[in-house]
Amino acid sequence: MVGTIAVYYPRPSTPSGADTAPIEKAAGLLALAIERFQVRRSLEESEQRYRSLFTHHPDAVFTLDDQGCFVTANATCAALTGYSVEEILGKPFTFFITEQDTTRVQAYIETAMRGGIDRYELTLKDRAGHLHVLEIIHLPMMVNDTIKGVHALAQEVTAAREQESRLRTLERSVEASFNGILIADAEQPDLPIIYANKACTAVTGYSQEEILGKNCRFLQGPESDPAVVQLIRSSIEAKREVNVTICNYRKDGTPFWNDLYIAPVRDHDGRVTHFVGVQHDISKHKAYEAQLAYHASHDDLTRLPNRTLFEEALLKQFATLRQCKKRLAVLFVDLDDFKPINDNLGHAVGDQVLIEVARRLNNAVGPEDTVARMGGDEFVIMQTGIDYESEVIDLVERLLPMLARPYRIESQELYLTASVGIAISQEDTLQPQTLIQQADMAMYKAKQQGRNAYEWFTRAFTDTVSERMVLRNDLQEAIEREEFALHYQPLIDREGNLDGVEALLRWEHPEKGFISPARFIPLAETTGQIIPISEWVLKRACLDMQLLNQQGLGEIRVAVNLSPLQFQRSSFLANLRQTLLMTGLPAEQLSLELTEGILMDNTEGAIDTLHALRSMHVGVSIDDFGTGYSSLSYLKHLPISTVKIDRSFINELNNSEDDAAIVQGIISMAHHLGLKVVAEGVETEEQYQRLMSYQCDIFQGYGLAKPMPLEALETFVMGLSRKE
Repeated sequence: MVGTIAVYYPRPSTPSGADTAPIEKAAGLLALAIERFQVRRSLEESEQRYRSLFTHHPDAVFTLDDQGCFVTANATCAALTGYSVEEILGKPFTFFITEQDTTRVQAYIETAMRGGIDRYELTLKDRAGHLHVLEIIHLPMMVNDTIKGVHALAQEVTAAREQESRLRTLERSVEASFNGILIADAEQPDLPIIYANKACTAVTGYSQEEILGKNCRFLQGPESDPAVVQLIRSSIEAKREVNVTICNYRKDGTPFWNDLYIAPVRDHDGRVTHFVGVQHDISKHKAYEAQLAYHASHDDLTRLPNRTLFEEALLKQFATLRQCKKRLAVLFVDLDDFKPINDNLGHAVGDQVLIEVARRLNNAVGPEDTVARMGGDEFVIMQTGIDYESEVIDLVERLLPMLARPYRIESQELYLTASVGIAISQEDTLQPQTLIQQADMAMYKAKQQGRNAYEWFTRAFTDTVSERMVLRNDLQEAIEREEFALHYQPLIDREGNLDGVEALLRWEHPEKGFISPARFIPLAETTGQIIPISEWVLKRACLDMQLLNQQGLGEIRVAVNLSPLQFQRSSFLANLRQTLLMTGLPAEQLSLELTEGILMDNTEGAIDTLHALRSMHVGVSIDDFGTGYSSLSYLKHLPISTVKIDRSFINELNNSEDDAAIVQGIISMAHHLGLKVVAEGVETEEQYQRLMSYQCDIFQGYGLAKPMPLEALETFVMGLSRKE
């Protein structure tokens, strides 16, 4: 600041010393006043800045006196505590904290009063009882170089600590998870892994250092399904979730089955920043499935394919060879006089003989041929790609002496021979399964010839041409005169109630008496007469069930067997709808039984038909379910409601632990797929009780109820009603 002081004289003159002294004194006083004004204004501005900081600070700002009581407090203090500033001032700081924290906080205040600085966390309970976690800093409050109190800043960190706690819990959960968990950075090239938990290292055998930075594909290998890999890639590119089962590889090169779930992680703007992968090692489950599938399709003793797998292979080979104009042969091998070995030396010795027979048969056939055990001492061989019958003769003439060589079992030398029946496919062969029956008949003929021999199947084993013509004519007359009848075998549920009935065809010839379905059904399949017969059966069964309902016996479900020709006809569904409409039977009361063989032919068309039946509410059962490998693979894709376990498994249920395990496995598998299970051929109380313990749903067999005509069924149903 610049200023001037003037002294005026009456005439021009120079100021003397006496004149300058008051001038200097006045200037000094003036400068002092100006300085005090500037200091006061600076103090006011400083106080305003402090007050503004104090008042508007988002954290709690307060001062305590040397007794720990509030001297000042800003609005945030009031917001945190629920008390007004006026109520806070003068109260001790310990008023707002829990008793167990009092000593600790008092020590912090004393430290600040001695010139120290402390930072600590404290839980404060507000007026409403809510808890707040605060991070507090205590500073000494200096006045004229003397500590007069404590300055304090308190920042609420409740949400941050809760978030940290959640993150710690999540991290511990992820680390403790049985499943492997990987996190990949979606914003980096090639999606490098940035996190892997301990389970991931345990499953894969790689350390975390070896995993981090890699792309997840490093776990893939030669058996990783390309289609599954592509599905994963496309899902990641589309930033969507995906769940797959893929074959991955551990560090030591061993494969493992990984049930893998991948999900994108999005930020608050919806942008994908990471991908989380959850691994579940299901190798044991896969191994169990494979074991179950193997045991379901193979003989436990000899490890050969069983009948079901053999028939499936027969169907496939027959279709393939037919296209290239080649034939196949079925050889039915039955050991001669095997029963005395079991009876006299025991089943353990007999089993060893059967194992050796299986080995010799396998050594005798070509790589494209199939050997299977039908049961007991019966084996079958499928020889494929035959151009000349001499090829079959060469094989069987090698087999017989090979099987006749001595068997050395437990220091004993046993001698056995075999009889072989041969059936070869012809141009008119429609159902390759008939070759098994034909070879079986030829085998019995070979035994009649003296055993240790083979015999070809000829038509003379069944019917002569004239006999077949007569049977065909009789069958046609029976169709026209409706000489057939239906018998019904009850199906009983776990509570002993009637679940339904199965319609079984019977034919009583006016002169020849009852003719077995096993004789006329194959002929009808060959001639096409099965179509009108099947239509009659379906119509009659529906009418009979309606009659029972009208008599007050309730709505009884009836199961009708379908022939392959009937099921495969283009008019099948239309005819079925017409029959239901004409008879008035609700579709829910009808169930159709199909064999696995029907579904193996034109599988895609068969599944379409099954879906149509489901939409009509008509039930579908797989009859004579043999638990073959193909069944395990395609059963879950079929729109069916029930499987019927083949009676061959039930027969030996109480004598063979292997059959018991298979039956139990079928029931468990079916229930997991949401299917009911019917056990056919239940003959004894022991079988029934064991099936009950396996949680079988429905039972059918002579041990519960025999097939009966409609009148007897009426009495049977009324008897059940009275028991209830």
